[in-house]
Amino acid sequence: MRGRLQIETVSSPVLADNPLGDPRRRSIPVYLPPSLCRGAKRRYPVLYYLPGFLGGGCSAVSTRLWRENVAERLDRLIALGKAREAILVIPDCSTAYGGSQYLNSSATGRYEDHVVGELVPFVDDKFPTVRSAAGRALIGSSSGGFAALTLAMRHPGIFAHCACHSGDMLFEVCYGADFPKLVGELDAHGGSLKRWLKAFRASRDKAGFSYAAINAVAMSACYSPNPRSPSGFELPCDPRTAQLLPRIWARWKALDPIEAAPRRRAALKSLRTLFFDAGRRDEFSLHLGARALACRLRALGVPHRHEEHGLGHLDLAARLERSLPLLTERLER
Repeated sequence: MRGRLQIETVSSPVLADNPLGDPRRRSIPVYLPPSLCRGAKRRYPVLYYLPGFLGGGCSAVSTRLWRENVAERLDRLIALGKAREAILVIPDCSTAYGGSQYLNSSATGRYEDHVVGELVPFVDDKFPTVRSAAGRALIGSSSGGFAALTLAMRHPGIFAHCACHSGDMLFEVCYGADFPKLVGELDAHGGSLKRWLKAFRASRDKAGFSYAAINAVAMSACYSPNPRSPSGFELPCDPRTAQLLPRIWARWKALDPIEAAPRRRAALKSLRTLFFDAGRRDEFSLHLGARALACRLRALGVPHRHEEHGLGHLDLAARLERSLPLLTERLER
C-alpha cells in the first residue's frame, strides 16, 4: 500500500451505557493517502465509508485472498491516477443485533450522533482535513447506502456529497419477504419474541438463525423502538400472521428514503453530488427501490445520477470503481 492504514480507537460518550451493552470504545480504520504520509502540508477531503449490515469498521479492511478491501481499492485507484487523494474513515456502528442503520434509537444507541457529532470532529481535530461540507462525502452499500442517503439529507451542513450502492429503500419490497420467515422462527420459540431474543443473544454461533429473521429484528430495533415494550422495540408485523401493523409500519415508511425525500427536498437539492445505483440481479430487489427513488427525485426537481448494472447484491464492492473516482474528483480541496 502506497498510503497508510491505521486504526484509531475512539471512546464514545454517546454510546456509553447503550441498551444492548455494546462497547463504547470503537476501532476506526483511517486510510491516509500517499502524499500525506510523505509529509505534504495541505488539507485533504474525507470519505466516510459506511459498511453494510453485519459489517464493522475493521471487517471492511480485513485482508482476503484475491480480493481488495475498500482501503486497498482506493489506494490502487490513486496510484493509477483514476482517483484523487482523500482520507478514508470507516465508522464502526455494529450492534449485538448486527447493525444500527447509523440511526439514533432508544433500543440500540445513538449511532447517528456518534458519526455526525463525534467522529467528524475527531477526524477534523486529528488530521489535516478540508473542514467543510464540500470536503466531506458519505459512501455506503446496502444498509450503509441507506445510511449515506439518510445522513446526507439530514445533515447537508456536514456532508455535501453522497454515493449509495443498493441502499435499503422501498421497504415493502426489500423487507417484505423477511416477515413470514421471522414468524416461522418465532413459532419455533413458542411464538415469543422474548424467547427468540434470549436464545439469539445467548448463542455464540448465530448460524442457527436465519438472516431474514435477524434482519427483521435488527431493523425493528432501529426503525420502531419503544422503551415501554419488553424488548425495547415493536415488530411491524403480527407475530402470528406476518400481517403488517399499520401504526408501526408507518414509522418504518417514514424512514424510507423514498418517503423522506419530499420532506428533505431542500437538503437534497443542496448536495453537490447525489449518486446511487443498484444491480438488476439484486437478491433483495433493491434496483426497484433505486428506480422509485429516481422517479421521486425527478418529480421533486432534485439533481442526481442514477445508474443500473448487471451485478447482484453480493458484488457491490466492484461498484466502488465507479463511486470512488467520482467522489474524489468532486470533493473540495
